Amino acid sequence: MTTITVVSAGLSEPSSTRLLADRLVESAVAAVEAQDGGTPRVVHVELRPLAHEVVDAMLTGFQAPALAAATAAVVEADALVFVSPVFTAGMSGLAKSFLDVMDKDALTDMPVLLAATAGTSRHSLAIEHGMRPVFAYLRAAVVPTGVFAATDDWGTEGDQAALAGRIRRAGADLAWAIGASRRVPQDAAALPEVTDFASLLGGLGH
Repeated sequence: MTTITVVSAGLSEPSSTRLLADRLVESAVAAVEAQDGGTPRVVHVELRPLAHEVVDAMLTGFQAPALAAATAAVVEADALVFVSPVFTAGMSGLAKSFLDVMDKDALTDMPVLLAATAGTSRHSLAIEHGMRPVFAYLRAAVVPTGVFAATDDWGTEGDQAALAGRIRRAGADLAWAIGASRRVPQDAAALPEVTDFASLLGGLGH
């Protein structure tokens, strides 16, 4: 069974980031069903409750159980929907830090759909300039259509229809990428443990 993991990095409750994530995965599931006839399994990862564990992992190099389960859900998925709010023209620090604590090979060949939310359309290029390069570095297979939603996109019927069109296209892109994917099933437990910097420097004084 195909598994799609949805990572939402929204910081508020309720969150427009989570709302967009839900709409995107619904579109992707419908597209996969139309393409393959099967219904994908969906796993949700909310980063807000994991914020302290993410910071601790960056400081110590070790992941607490809840964070380890979240990173495993990403590593072992067949595809990823990754949605972040935008601050200062880039993804949130929490979203980036979550990626930083993962193994550098964890997303190799992973079909990924990127999306972002912000209060203003001034940030509309954040996906292309602030998110896509990070996932390219991680060698993920990012789909062509990224979905950006400003506050105005949830307003009038016309704006909502335009957003719905982008969401449908992105879902179709992800379904196609899943069908064409060369990613092999991953086991998070098999990834090498990250050695913390202090340990690496431990022998320099001898």
